[in-house]
Amino acid sequence: MRRLIVGLLCLTNAIVFSQEEPDVFTLDANYFYGTILQHNAGISHLITDHPSGVILSFNKKTYGFKPWESRYNYPDWGFSFIYQDMKDSYLGENYGVSAHYNFYFLKRNLNLRIGQGLAYTTNPYDRETNYSNIAYGSKLMSSTYLMFNYKKENLFEGLGVQAGLSLIHYSNANVKAPNSSTNTFAFNVGANYMIGYKEEPEFQPSTESKEFTEKIKYNIAFSAGVNESDIVGTGQFPFYNLAFYADKRINRKSALHVGTEAFFAQFLKELIYYYSVAYQERNIDPNTDYKRFGVFVGHELFINKMSFLTQLGYYVYYPYDFEGRVYNRIGLKRYFGDQFFGAITLKAHAAKAEAVEFGIGVRL
Repeated sequence: MRRLIVGLLCLTNAIVFSQEEPDVFTLDANYFYGTILQHNAGISHLITDHPSGVILSFNKKTYGFKPWESRYNYPDWGFSFIYQDMKDSYLGENYGVSAHYNFYFLKRNLNLRIGQGLAYTTNPYDRETNYSNIAYGSKLMSSTYLMFNYKKENLFEGLGVQAGLSLIHYSNANVKAPNSSTNTFAFNVGANYMIGYKEEPEFQPSTESKEFTEKIKYNIAFSAGVNESDIVGTGQFPFYNLAFYADKRINRKSALHVGTEAFFAQFLKELIYYYSVAYQERNIDPNTDYKRFGVFVGHELFINKMSFLTQLGYYVYYPYDFEGRVYNRIGLKRYFGDQFFGAITLKAHAAKAEAVEFGIGVRL
């Protein structure tokens, strides 16, 4: 009998908890029509018409039952599928899947979506059959998109509408050359439907203390991947990076970084040798050191167990001039417990990507 009573109490608690935090989801569909931005003069021959497509999304709504949700005005998180007809015979069509967050402003009428994922293109560069497509050097690419909508939900029995602007970016981040990439600026319009709209709960007010302090933490991070120089056919090579940095949480959302790191990129070693042989008038020593060492500052924005990373660096050891001394990095980190994390980041020189980095690290 005692076990039965305990079991009934546990079941009752579970039911009460599920009633307090019901799952409310939304589905939305957007049609978009736009133009490819000429961010690089070399892709002008690929801008021949107005690309169009659809974005289909699944979203999980939040109501403040977890502390991080109220910090960001109760965002949604979810997954997207993007189909885009590039309206150019050389570029073909793109299919992408992304994870995203929806952030709300102005009494939840304005919605900013940030999505990141992978895309497949049907017609990448080929030296013999599609040499004009200098934008996509591989079938598999990274996909980043922003969507800014005026959005109204649950206008009639769960149905709503939205309209706004989108920016869709495709690039393989120099995993394989060529990689001029594309950016599509588009107008979008669509509809949404709320699953469980009859059981939508109230938004829970924040119960967190405004004050938050944390000691300086020290991080060790290792990242690696493969990439290729801009010279088509020089080959893909591995790279390795090792970073040491300190971070200081200034509030519940943000931390500041300062640190140093070392870069060991084999593609750069091959590029130095290539130029020393193919362009002897440049007087490049084939034994020039390809290693680089930098210092950097950065910012980390914490969203639940995820965080968004931005860093700006400067090479203090720079024996070979490649894209300039200043570099930048953006990306995502995922924490596993209080100490360990994984990361996917993009390292670039201004808007010129160098590599996608896959990393692991520890925060002490």
